[in-house]
Amino acid sequence: MIDSQDITGLVLAGGRGSRMGGVDKGLQAFRGVPLALHMLLRLQVQVGTVMINANRNLAAYESFGVPVWPDADSDYAGPLSGFLTGLERCETPWLLTVPCDTPLFPHDLVRRLADAAEREQADIAMAAAPEMGDDGSMRVRAQPVFCLLRVDLLESLVHFTQAGRRKIDAWTGQHHCALVPFDTPGDDPSAFFNANTLAELHALESRGQP
Repeated sequence: MIDSQDITGLVLAGGRGSRMGGVDKGLQAFRGVPLALHMLLRLQVQVGTVMINANRNLAAYESFGVPVWPDADSDYAGPLSGFLTGLERCETPWLLTVPCDTPLFPHDLVRRLADAAEREQADIAMAAAPEMGDDGSMRVRAQPVFCLLRVDLLESLVHFTQAGRRKIDAWTGQHHCALVPFDTPGDDPSAFFNANTLAELHALESRGQP
């Protein structure tokens, strides 16, 4: 069984926030608290230690009281750069990543991913959740930024990114990945809704407290 103390949680807040007009998404208020801090507080009770990946306003993130690490490169290369930063800095056998813009993610996220990784002897465990398709039907889709990773995947990711590749699924597809659905009757259907715009953020705020 994977112990929670063997998992480091990483909040990914290193993006451009382009769909929010270029603002630093992780510092936008959600119910009176910066999004990234809300994510951090929700995550830290599920893992042994936590840290943040951010590329600007570092002092603001450091005020949350946990380590803050920017990407090694400065071109906002996407979530895999955050994965790489986290794996390089992680001092536990496992790294758990969450984005900074999905504040209702499940309280049992880490336990269910860890259980699946252990059960399937997987290198990666990834959440999957219901999403509305273009045809209006609901289907369960992978949520690749909600990912539990073995730290010894670092070398693989270094080679992948050095080749100029950036797509998460292209990298995770190279490894044994357990897909973990969060679609049971007791699961919050809005748990993985993310806020790409300020309007979406305000809509999330109006939802009931999970």
